[in-house]
This record gives sequence, C-alpha cells and structure tokens, in this order.
Amino acid sequence: MDEKLIKEMENEDIEVVTIHLSGQLKGLYADNVIAISKQLKTSAERTCILAEELGHHYTSSGNILDQSKIENRKQELKARRWAVQKLIKVEDFIKAFEAGVRNRAELAEFLEVTEAFIATSLKHFKSIYGFSCSIDNYIITFDPLCVYKHLDRE
Repeated sequence: MDEKLIKEMENEDIEVVTIHLSGQLKGLYADNVIAISKQLKTSAERTCILAEELGHHYTSSGNILDQSKIENRKQELKARRWAVQKLIKVEDFIKAFEAGVRNRAELAEFLEVTEAFIATSLKHFKSIYGFSCSIDNYIITFDPLCVYKHLDRE
C-alpha cells in the first residue's frame, strides 16, 4: 500500500478496520474510522478503496449511502476524484510508457491500483484536460489511453 497514504491516515488519526460489509460495499468512512471489506482480494484494491474513503474524510459530510440522491452522488464523485489525485499523476502514464507498459492490466500493476481505478482516473483526467494533454515531449490521450513521444524534440 502507498506509504504516503498510510502516513496521511496516521496524521489524521484515522483508524482502519477490516470487517465483513454487506452487499456491494467495499469500504465506509465515518467519524475518523475507515471500514474495509474482508472480501477485498488484492493490495491494489485495498489501496484504491482506502484512498477513496480517505477522500470522504476530506470531501464528504453526513450519510451519503443513498446514491439515488444527486447530492450524495456528487459527494461520492468528489471523494473518488480526490483518490485519483492522491494515487495517480498524469506524468505516471509517461513513466509507465517509458517502463514498457503497454496495456491496462500492466498499467494497473505498475501503478499498484486496479484496472477499474485506471478507468476512473482516465475519466477524471479527460474531464480536466479534454481529449489529450502535452507534457514536455509527450502527448497523452485519455480515450483511448495512449502516450506519444515526439522524436524530433529530444
């Protein structure tokens, strides 16, 4: 799990407990306690859920379990975006490209997150940058994800 994430939870006096959660719930946050489902199978999945629940610590208030309410869905989205910003930077796609990563499964493993979290992060970055962004001598497209290197700019 991401060391910075652990350190931040410690600094915020947030306790993490692993319990059985019913239904599709993978994590819950309330009153400086993050509950994580025992059913989580990988450390990447655990990291993603912990980041999102920590995002709720910073961005949410009240009981938002009823996702039929638009305000609750907005708070869920804010927490998810916070988690993406905490775990993935746009430059990480360039690092992965340079390391030889060529598909989403490899990218998820490289970034130590889930493939679903990669999909969420791509939507997030696309909402910020649009179809693509340029960094140094690279162009990153988000849908589909592709990293292009300008060969004439080295």
